[in-house]
Amino acid sequence: MKKQQSLVQSLIVVIVGSYVISQYVYPGLQESFVLYGPAVKSGEYWRLFTVALLHANWMHLIFNMLALWSIGTPVEQIFGKVRFGIVFFGSLLTASIASAYFGPNAHAVGASGAIFGLFGALLAIGRRAGANMQNVTGTIVLNLLITFIVPGIDWRAHVGGLLGGYLIAQALIAFSRT
Repeated sequence: MKKQQSLVQSLIVVIVGSYVISQYVYPGLQESFVLYGPAVKSGEYWRLFTVALLHANWMHLIFNMLALWSIGTPVEQIFGKVRFGIVFFGSLLTASIASAYFGPNAHAVGASGAIFGLFGALLAIGRRAGANMQNVTGTIVLNLLITFIVPGIDWRAHVGGLLGGYLIAQALIAFSRT
């Protein structure tokens, strides 16, 4: 029996493919998909999700995909494909809303808001399981420090994704017990 491809793997393929298309085949895709508050306000709500398909450069893409692979894989193994998808896309939405609301004229690209949501989910999972959370907490703090130290990083999306992922995971955990 053929092993089913994980959602993490599928997301990486789609995101990398979208980046390649936006850079080499259809550069106009970048302007159509970028998260930009006034465009969202005027009804272009797809931008709340398509932001994850774009990245500023190869380094941005590679780091985000490595993070998605290393953090997303255990979250998907714990939650399963459907609930992982709820956490990922829910975190992407909360990250995008936070970015558009608190930085209304900023142009944002990348999947890191959703990835921070996966950090939040790991935190929720670990707390519920009674795990030693030093490594997860340390990794989150380090990444938040980078967020606020390195110029040009959308801190609003990172914090919005982290909070969204934590709350969504808490809800999924609570509702799976009933």
